[in-house]
Amino acid sequence: MKTPSQTIEGIKETLMKDSKISQPEWSRFIKTGVNVERPPSQPDWWFIREAAILRKVSIHGPVGVQRLRTAYGGKRRRGHKPPHRKDAGGKIIRTMLQQLEEAGYIKKVDKPKIGRMLTSKGQSLVDKCGK
Repeated sequence: MKTPSQTIEGIKETLMKDSKISQPEWSRFIKTGVNVERPPSQPDWWFIREAAILRKVSIHGPVGVQRLRTAYGGKRRRGHKPPHRKDAGGKIIRTMLQQLEEAGYIKKVDKPKIGRMLTSKGQSLVDKCGK
């Protein structure tokens, strides 16, 4: 059994080879939420986050954008005032889910919960990289 970071690294390598998944041009200039000060510094952060989202959907699915925003959010520092908890940016997560859906790793479901869950292709990827 691999650790979560090893699993995410394995999934990331597979996603980087997939032609339907690519890092948008605008992703180099944006922050991931209001709680961070600068854009991500890793050049492959898009694929790491996408692999982490795929793993999170496999564990907690079906899961929606709002639940993932909550999971990837953090504390926003407000100077002398106490920090408040803020959600992560939704466009990044929504775009990643749409790319994973187009590649065939996840699908939308309506019942019993609304959100996205893994397909058989996505489950086999997570199982292969997680063992």
